[in-house]
Order: sequence, then C-alpha cells, then structure tokens
Amino acid sequence: MTPAIQELIRQNEQLCDGFTRDVLVARDVDAALAATTEQTSLVNLPMRTGAGDRAELRRYLTEDLIPHLPADLTRRRISRTADRFRVVDELVVGFTHDRELPWLLPGAAPTRRAVEVLAISVATVRQGRITALRTLWDQAGLLARLGLPGDAVRTGAVAPAEGLAGPSGWW
Repeated sequence: MTPAIQELIRQNEQLCDGFTRDVLVARDVDAALAATTEQTSLVNLPMRTGAGDRAELRRYLTEDLIPHLPADLTRRRISRTADRFRVVDELVVGFTHDRELPWLLPGAAPTRRAVEVLAISVATVRQGRITALRTLWDQAGLLARLGLPGDAVRTGAVAPAEGLAGPSGWW
C-alpha cells in the first residue's frame, strides 16, 4: 500500500470519527452535515430508521436522534477495518433505556434497564465526504436484554425515503 493510500485511509477514519463526535458529543448537526454529501443516506438495520438524503438527515438528527440520546450512552470499539472507500467499526454500545428511542427502538416504551448491544457500522466515503452510513444492530439480543418481545419494535416506523436502502453492494 502506498503512503498516499495510507494517508487517504487515515483521512477517511478522521472524517467518520469527526461525524460521530459532532453528533454524539457536540450535538452539532451543522458540523456533522458538513462531512456529508447532498445524497448521503443513513439507515439503522433491521429497524430501518434513518434518512435518504441530507435534508432528511438533518431532520433525523435534529428530531429523532439527538434529543433522544441516552445520557449514559457509551461506545466501545472492538475492531475497525478501513480501506479507500469504507470505514467499518464493530462496536459495543451501552445505555440505560430510560427514554423513547425512535432511532433504535421505535414504538418501544422505556424499560429503565441498562443494556449493551453489538453494532456493526459501515461508512462509505467518496472524495472526502460521507456518502452512506449503515449500522446493523443486534436487535434480537437487544430486545432480549431489555425484556421486550420480538414484536415490540415497529420496524419501518420512519418512512423510508428514496435511496434509503443504500447503494447496491454496500454491505
């Protein structure tokens, strides 16, 4: 691998880490969106919450995600794989389910239980901008740990937009 490719990969990782920091720590939607394109899509699977373009992403971050982040939310990276076009993180996400989480558990009432859940996040980057974000959650494990039945979550509660399914071959 050439030094230029190594630098590109480092820049992609920094871009993705900055987006995450802007959303989860600074809660700065404008700064987060500066790292995206007009067509950036974001989807949480299997619940299919998210956004299909930048305008929807702004609404999603402003209305569905940031106001509903648990105060004790933690993220611990288990592994990261990156190349010229993608940054893939395997994470353990922890929180107390003390509020409604329309981005993760649409329709499920708070259980007040502390939980950790495995998530795989894939960010696609082109020309220095994030073009797609996909997070696959261990929903079955999450529901079991929270004591919720398998049908507690309204899958697709957020209306999918054009392009929400993401580019073919993204996974």
